[in-house]
Amino acid sequence: MRVTAGEARTVAIGALATAGVPAEAARLQAEVLVEADLRGHHSHGLLRLPRILERISRGLAAPTAVGKHRWAAPAMLDVDGGDGLGPVVAMAALDRISVRARQLGMACAVIHSSNHLGMLAWYVESIARAGQIGIATTISEALVHPWGGRLAMQGTNPLAIGIPATPDPLVLDMSTGLISMGKVHDYALRGRRLEPGWALDASGEPTTSADAAKTGSIAPFGGAKGYALGLALEVLVGSLTPSALGTAVRGTLDSAHPCNKGDVFIVLQPASPGRVTPVSDYLGQVRQTPTAPSDTPVSVPGDGARRRREQALRKGIDVADPVWAQLRATAQSSQPDR
Repeated sequence: MRVTAGEARTVAIGALATAGVPAEAARLQAEVLVEADLRGHHSHGLLRLPRILERISRGLAAPTAVGKHRWAAPAMLDVDGGDGLGPVVAMAALDRISVRARQLGMACAVIHSSNHLGMLAWYVESIARAGQIGIATTISEALVHPWGGRLAMQGTNPLAIGIPATPDPLVLDMSTGLISMGKVHDYALRGRRLEPGWALDASGEPTTSADAAKTGSIAPFGGAKGYALGLALEVLVGSLTPSALGTAVRGTLDSAHPCNKGDVFIVLQPASPGRVTPVSDYLGQVRQTPTAPSDTPVSVPGDGARRRREQALRKGIDVADPVWAQLRATAQSSQPDR
């Protein structure tokens, strides 16, 4: 189903309104989901909304919570999310630490008891467009098998970095799993098969069946190095937040458990704002690097997502038919009878 970004936002906000989510919170949550779909990351798009609504209905996500803040140190904000929606809790924390970073040069927020964040690029890009550097990481359920292992033991544990540049910031957003479990669910919903090497089934055997992979595990990206980076990020988040680790993590892919993962955001204030020009010049030089025989232009992190976004704004967002039908029905139920 092809829908416009405007239609997607309207339906998402309407569906969230039926669950008692305040207008501004609904706008934030919808924006993160729609932006993921616009950039081609359907694993973190509207596919996630039915689960968010179900978690609210079961009391696992608090529609009005914005988080309780405590400065654990001058540059460290400790956030109890109160089971709030991930984007709402995160943006409230980012507002606080962005101001503190301007005063001290850097500040971080360590968040627990908050729901799924969605696409991390959205957060660090907003920080970079405001002239600061953003770094974000979070953990998920154990979905990735260790290098050489056969069972899921660590999360997909993404890392995102946003750095000011012109005309657009550099935006890195990468999972330390070869793919996300959201992508596995999206493939299963669309009846598509996975690529060989992406996943193992529940018994630890290689599979291309998305349905089988849902109860199995994902490969780490980059072999041993990706596994090591993902493990280090999980331990980093677990060291800074009172969150669960490994197979004890719950709540980002189910509607049965409180979300007990942790999130870490870091904001840095560039000492020399004028560095934007040499950084931008350097990125331009990278883009102009002579190409390999494939003639595919060289890009830097964030370029591909922006190209996909521009195309989706013209042609519409590809939303799985069952998801769109469910969300439209939910949103329409909130409208008064005419």
